Amino acid sequence: MRHKKKVNHLGRTASHKKALMRTMAAQLIEHKEIKTTQAKAKELRGYVERLITYGKKGAVHHRRLAFKFLQDKAAVTELFDSIAPSYEDRNGGYTRIIKLGRRKGDGASVAVMQLVGYEAGAEAAKPEKASKKAVKKEEAKSDKVKKEAAKEEKPVAEAKPVEEKKSEQAKDTTEETKEKKTDETDDK
Repeated sequence: MRHKKKVNHLGRTASHKKALMRTMAAQLIEHKEIKTTQAKAKELRGYVERLITYGKKGAVHHRRLAFKFLQDKAAVTELFDSIAPSYEDRNGGYTRIIKLGRRKGDGASVAVMQLVGYEAGAEAAKPEKASKKAVKKEEAKSDKVKKEAAKEEKPVAEAKPVEEKKSEQAKDTTEETKEKKTDETDDK
C-alpha cells in the first residue's frame, strides 16, 4: 500500500526520473520558462525551489549541493549570480505553473513553468534590483559629489550673466578699434 506517499514517479525508474528532473531544472534556470506536462511541472517545482533557496544562501557548501544535483556549471553560475539575488526578499514561491490545456496528440495536460519575475517581455523591462549595500554606497557617493560641487560653485553675485560678458567684449573691441584708428591718423 502507498499510504502518504505523494511522490509522482512519472512512470519512470528512479534514475530516469532523477535525470529528467536534473535536465528540466537546468533548462528552466537557463531559459527562465519551459513548456512541459502539468505532472512534470508540479514534480519539478520542489526541486527548483530548493535550488533557488541554495542560491539565496550562497555559501560554497550550497553551491556544491546545487552542482551535485544539476551537474551543469553554467546553470549553477546562472542560479547563484543572477537568479537567486533577485529573490532576496521573497520567501518561497519562486515558480509559476500556467495551464495551457490538452496536447493534441495524446491528450496530456500541458503547462508552462516559469520563474516569477522573468516572464516573457518582463525581463527586458524589469530594472535590476540593487542590494541594500549597493544602494547605501550610491547614496554616500552622491552625497560626496554634492558636497564637492557646493564647495566649487561660485556665489551668484560674483558670476556674471553671459549677455553682460558679451556686451563687455564688444565694448572692448570697439574701444581697441577706435584707438587703432586714432593711432593711424596720428602717424599720418
